[in-house]
This record gives sequence, structure tokens and C-alpha cells, in this order.
Amino acid sequence: MNATYYTRTHEYVRLEGETGTIGITDFAQTQLGDVVFVELPPIGATLTKGAEAATVESVKAAAEVNAPVSGEVMAVNSELTQSPSLVNEDPLGRGWFWQLRIFDVSELDTLLDEEAYQEFLKTVS
Repeated sequence: MNATYYTRTHEYVRLEGETGTIGITDFAQTQLGDVVFVELPPIGATLTKGAEAATVESVKAAAEVNAPVSGEVMAVNSELTQSPSLVNEDPLGRGWFWQLRIFDVSELDTLLDEEAYQEFLKTVS
């Protein structure tokens, strides 16, 4: 089952089996402006849904990135250390933040699918 889910705080999780790839949405990167620094969670860390997991800094602001689901960090996008602008250039692709093994896939039920997220954006933009 491959699908992408979104939070109301503009994180996404792309599900591939029991692995989730997490990043921020195009809307979020646009609001932040030019990203200059990303602090990622350590590999092996256990993240709790809704808790702060990473930090992204731009020329305009710093923002926390919350874990959209609970799980164990299996990989981080080390490319962001050298090229944080990937978040702006390709937020849903090469600009991903971390991957995790999802503990409970039922947590995805509380997130938005693509259509619901697009409707949600109409209320905030």
C-alpha cells in the first residue's frame, strides 16, 4: 500500500509498506521561504506522533517539524545538511527529512489524504 498522508501542520508521510518517508509540504516550504538549515532526528530515535522531531530554519523563520506518526527513525536525508535548499526545490521528493518504521499504521487514519489536504489548504491560504 503506497499512499501519502498530510497533517494540518503541513508535514507529510508517504507510506511504502511499513516505512514512512516524512517531510514538509510544498505549502510549508513556500511559507517558510528559502531554507538555510535543517536539523534531523538521530537514526534509531523513537518518535511520538505529534512531538517535535526536527527543525527547519529559513531566512524568514525557524519552525519545528512534528512526527505525523509514531515510529523508529530508520534513515535521514543527509543531503539536506549540505543542500537544505532541496526542501524548497523538491519538498515531496529529494527534500524528504527522515524515514521511519511505523509502529501503528492506524495512526494514519487521523491524517488527511491528498484531496482532504487540498480542501484544508483553501481554509488557510
